[in-house]
Amino acid sequence: MTSPLLWYLNRGTGVVLVVVFTLTVVLGVLATGRGVSRWWPRFVTQGLHRALASLSVLLLLAHALVAVVDEYVDIRWWQTVVPFGSTYEPLWLGLGTVALDLTVVVVATSLARARLPHRLWFLVHLTTYAAWLLGVVHGLGIGTDADLGWSVVLTATCVGVVVLAGLSRLIGVTLGRRRAERERWDADERSVGVVAGGSR
Repeated sequence: MTSPLLWYLNRGTGVVLVVVFTLTVVLGVLATGRGVSRWWPRFVTQGLHRALASLSVLLLLAHALVAVVDEYVDIRWWQTVVPFGSTYEPLWLGLGTVALDLTVVVVATSLARARLPHRLWFLVHLTTYAAWLLGVVHGLGIGTDADLGWSVVLTATCVGVVVLAGLSRLIGVTLGRRRAERERWDADERSVGVVAGGSR
């Protein structure tokens, strides 16, 4: 079965998915931050992150399903989960498949989070960045409108927002570690001063 509607659905879900996935990643970065505001508490950010993550998964499944149903190009159902086995755009489709597989692993480990060691869950969750990046590259390589002005601006904006969020998080972590080291140093110096004063 093929029709213009399926093509528009495929491209539409792909474009919207990039935007929603980007917002999910950015909110995930913000949710791990230390800052808390009366007007925007952390649980709100975490709740939005989870809601958008669920929407991303639904959009991803819809995008893959429409690609299989639309017979304009030959994409089999197993090619949505087994990377690099397609005759149609094997590299670009394979990158999208890897992105889907990583997302499924992240979702599965998030559902089982209470039963997993936190460090393992966190390390698996970090692969979300790889899934997002592979999804963006997949869209650039296989999207028929990827070189149009609006699409270039949209993709560049999504990449820029994620890079800025990642940099702000790295800077926050670095500053937090330096502050903790300084406080530890000051505490050590105070304790040395107390000991020295008491020994006189």
